[in-house]
Amino acid sequence: MTGDHDPDRPVPEPAEELPPSEPVEAPEPGEPAEPEEPAEPGEPAEPGEPAESDEVVEPEDAVEPEDGAPAETGDAVLDTAAASTGPTPRRRRSRDPLASALIAVLTLLLGFAFAVQVRSADQGQGLAGAREEDLVRILDEVNAREERLREQITEQRTALEQLTNTDSTSATALDEARRRAQAIGILNGTLAAHGPGLRMTVRDADGGVRVEDVLDAIEELRGAGAETMQIDGVRVGVSTAVTGTPGHLLVDGRPITPPYEFLVIGSPQNMETAMNIPGGVVQRITGLGGSVHITQLQDVVVDALRPLDTPQYASPQTGR
Repeated sequence: MTGDHDPDRPVPEPAEELPPSEPVEAPEPGEPAEPEEPAEPGEPAEPGEPAESDEVVEPEDAVEPEDGAPAETGDAVLDTAAASTGPTPRRRRSRDPLASALIAVLTLLLGFAFAVQVRSADQGQGLAGAREEDLVRILDEVNAREERLREQITEQRTALEQLTNTDSTSATALDEARRRAQAIGILNGTLAAHGPGLRMTVRDADGGVRVEDVLDAIEELRGAGAETMQIDGVRVGVSTAVTGTPGHLLVDGRPITPPYEFLVIGSPQNMETAMNIPGGVVQRITGLGGSVHITQLQDVVVDALRPLDTPQYASPQTGR
């Protein structure tokens, strides 16, 4: 019967009412939208979202965070990678020329210091390998030059005091001019001189003494402090020339004959030491068949004179 109620038939329960869906609040202007949670693996992605792969690719050389340190998010990793591969900042580009200039300057300074050190080391090694006689000669020459320089400084100071403190300035200046003229005349060979020195006699029985041997003797004597000298009556000056052949030597065009006699004014000890150094004048002339005899004297007279040379091209500069 359609209209009758069957007591044994179960009565259907009323359907549960679903709660009304909450309205989605729109983000306020200026606030970023909250990211939606990604779908769990195995669940289909919602419409509009790209499907994520089941395999998770971990970056190589991932740095595990230390205990207590917050883990870096994927956005931070991407920012770091972009910063490492991105273009060089403008500040670093502006510093490159300055760094290059500083490197160049430091390189030049280092090279200069290295060159100075190498040169000093070479000079030190040369003195360390020299013989005792050479070292004594070098020391004597340095001491002699120092003594002469000290004497010149004392004389200049005395002359300056006389020129500035005396009442008779013109007379003092005249005396100073005369003293200087005498000193120049002795050095040039236009005035006779006397003083301590030595006599050196060179015998050449085999005629083996050459022009270079006489020149070496003159230069060695000057280096040892000789102030003026003469050879066989010929005054030696700054423009002296030695020419000829062995056995027929000429000094300033005037012939000299063996035995050659050198009269030299200067420190006797220093000059004799310079002549007797190993490989020096005495040893070289002895090897050529000659002999050298040196006598130190307290008073040597050098009276040979040179004519005063008149300069053809040079003239004193005025206006200062």
